[in-house]
Amino acid sequence: MAKITVRDIAQMKAKGEKIPMVTAYDYTAARLADEAGIPLLLVGDSLGMVVLGYDSTIQVTMEDVLHHLKAVVRGAKNAMVVADLPFMSYQISIEQALTNSARLIQEGGAHSVKLEGGERVAATVERIVQCGIPVMGHIGLTPQSINALGGYRVQGRGRRDAARLLQDAQALQEAGAYAVVLELVPTQLAGLISQRLSIPTIGIGAGPECDGQVQVLHDMLGLYTEFVPKHAKQYAKLGETMREALARYAHEVGEGTFPTEKESSTMDESILEELAVLP
Repeated sequence: MAKITVRDIAQMKAKGEKIPMVTAYDYTAARLADEAGIPLLLVGDSLGMVVLGYDSTIQVTMEDVLHHLKAVVRGAKNAMVVADLPFMSYQISIEQALTNSARLIQEGGAHSVKLEGGERVAATVERIVQCGIPVMGHIGLTPQSINALGGYRVQGRGRRDAARLLQDAQALQEAGAYAVVLELVPTQLAGLISQRLSIPTIGIGAGPECDGQVQVLHDMLGLYTEFVPKHAKQYAKLGETMREALARYAHEVGEGTFPTEKESSTMDESILEELAVLP
């Protein structure tokens, strides 16, 4: 299978094929997702909460993203790897955004970058794209702006907010973004935006009418148990499985039933006898 590119993602929308996308934060997860045929892997700033234990994505740094990105790129043989530009790594100036986007591509090995915002970041998106770096947009609930938004809630239910999101989506497309994430947007509005845009929409909590879907790996596998979003479907409960396995391991070590002969190695007894008589 050839490496997935932005052109492949565009063709999926043109053909009416839905686009699955998941987050990945390490080599093993990336390799498994890649082998499962997931075409898009996102090294999202959600790693701050589900991997690093931060209270929000705001604390994530460029160094955090780069560290995990490098591991994911090593594990992704076919999937296209998208890296989040973290909080305040692109908002100060277009030059700052371009510099940090270049770091994710050059140092981290990402194939594209993602940033939050609509019309207000359109000029930034356009400049990054002009320099040959593919950009995925992100509107609706933008976690890096959670303090300004007043919490995690659905965006675009009112007439004014809905119109603004539609304008934001169109602005990102005009700026050259190859896709846009719609997070916590009403299904009907997400459907309208998806129809209006020629580029793919990737939904998370935005209903089934988007061109694709993205989920946080730890949510869908039941690994992150502190909070399970309404939009997350748990395809497995690996957190429970891991907890049970670790408890069983601790019990067996405590009782002396692990390791057994099966998990151990032996040596020539005559050598041991010689060693035993040495002073």
